Amino acid sequence: METVGTLNFNVGVLGHIDSGKTALARALSTTASTAAFDKNPQSKERGITLDLGFSSFCLASPPHLGLPPPSQLQVTLVDCPGHASLIRTIIGGSQIIDLMMLVVDVTKGMQTQSAECMVIGEITCPRMVVVLNKIDLLPEAKKQALIDKMTKKMQKTLENTRFNGCPIVPVAAKPGGPDASETETPQGISELVELLISQTYMPKRDPSGTFLMAADHCFSIKGQGTVMTGTILSGSVSVNDSVEIPSLKIIRKVKSMQMFRKPVNVAIQGDRVGICVTQFDPKQLERGLVSSPESLRTLYAAVISVKKIPYFKGPVHTKAKFHITVGHETVMGRVMFFSPTPEGFDAEPVIDSFDFDKEYLYQEEYLSPGKDSCTDGQTEGGRTPRQQWALVEFEKPVTCPKLCLVIGSKLDIDIHTNTCRLAFHGVLLEGFEEKNYTEVSLPKLKIFKLKHKEGQVERVSDDYSVIGRSLFKKETNMQLFVGMMVKLSTGETGMIDGGFGQSGKFKIRIPDGLSPETKQQIAQTSKKKCKASKGEGARMDEEKNDAQPATITLAFKRYLFDPQKKMVQS
Repeated sequence: METVGTLNFNVGVLGHIDSGKTALARALSTTASTAAFDKNPQSKERGITLDLGFSSFCLASPPHLGLPPPSQLQVTLVDCPGHASLIRTIIGGSQIIDLMMLVVDVTKGMQTQSAECMVIGEITCPRMVVVLNKIDLLPEAKKQALIDKMTKKMQKTLENTRFNGCPIVPVAAKPGGPDASETETPQGISELVELLISQTYMPKRDPSGTFLMAADHCFSIKGQGTVMTGTILSGSVSVNDSVEIPSLKIIRKVKSMQMFRKPVNVAIQGDRVGICVTQFDPKQLERGLVSSPESLRTLYAAVISVKKIPYFKGPVHTKAKFHITVGHETVMGRVMFFSPTPEGFDAEPVIDSFDFDKEYLYQEEYLSPGKDSCTDGQTEGGRTPRQQWALVEFEKPVTCPKLCLVIGSKLDIDIHTNTCRLAFHGVLLEGFEEKNYTEVSLPKLKIFKLKHKEGQVERVSDDYSVIGRSLFKKETNMQLFVGMMVKLSTGETGMIDGGFGQSGKFKIRIPDGLSPETKQQIAQTSKKKCKASKGEGARMDEEKNDAQPATITLAFKRYLFDPQKKMVQS
């Protein structure tokens, strides 16, 4: 571990582009780690944070954490980019954050990306602090009134989120803007540090479990090896352990480790660490996952539990393509939504496993409250299930741990439209590692569509059978339907006996026989049809009886991934 009793606490600095996140992290920080402050040349040019920058400061551990003195609290600031097209990186960074600092430009208020950052925070982070930055730009006479107004506005915005009532603090991280001299003193920073300290808690850190690290930088040191810096997402790592870089399919031995410039022998979940391993080309891994050997899987498709993000406008359709962020990768993927069968709509959600033995109902789209479940016109009276899932098929395979966070977004929506592009989030429950998963694995997935066909009774054949029409096309293979049950609108239940003639008509056997009323109704409608076909339509209008033809309903289930495409009736 670090120096005796040092707790590493990760604070994510998120917000809209140009809200002053990097300046704030710089003002807060004393030690810059290798990744800190826009080292990316493209970033310097554009003045935008392009990668997750990391820096830290150390303080005496506050009494409320209950650590024995002289313990230290190391606050690691994860400066996440705010550029909309780089939201993939933010999602990557948010998985390692204990507290979120949402930076808002006080002169502009909530902007598209600040809202998206808040959504990511809601999914991934238990606590938040809002920082109203750039208060130096407000006219002195109205400054306090404008700060109060924006504070109220932010409180209103956060009212219906998990961050209702979170602290809001005004600062000026870089008075005078980016070009001002370094001697300008930032305003409100000591109050912000006090606030951050008061918001710290003992994060759950578990050294057991499989080692997994999100590496964000990679470089080589001549004569020593290749160094990967990152944050440990789970488990622990020690000097002399072997680690795998799954994307490169290579295993390397850990030669030495450092945490913020101090050598260590062990690092655990939540720690920021630099790991030096035997040489490989650092250009091959700018960012990605490092793990215990053979602990990660490469997936072609996955079943995820799914929740729609309420700020996403419009429906989320089956067969639609989304940017799927899973582990540290973002790839295109196609989704198919499904739910429990109607009797299971109110069942308690299961968040850490998936049951292949159960049957599931296909859905045309994610069901939101007030929407009917739609399965080819089937509705469930406006009820929505407590849990829904999606099958996600990736356009290229992804490497990730089990039960990892998944976020689906539409990153191709114009970044300047004021709309949330994050559509849904969930947890990866089951992954399919076979390239031919459609043949090997999907048949285990019992998702069905409810199918309904309707036809009409043409005429009575005898007391126990009728001839039907308009249920099948002429070319339909009738043998597939022989023995299936149908329901007549007159109340009788029958069974398809076989085809009748060449035009798609068929015979239905009625085991309990036809009632006299049914025979009379069918006779009248057949007579009417007969007259109409003889050109006696005018006389039909005069007839008092307007009997409707008896209809035939055939209902069955079809399992989407059944290789035999069988039709099943319950």
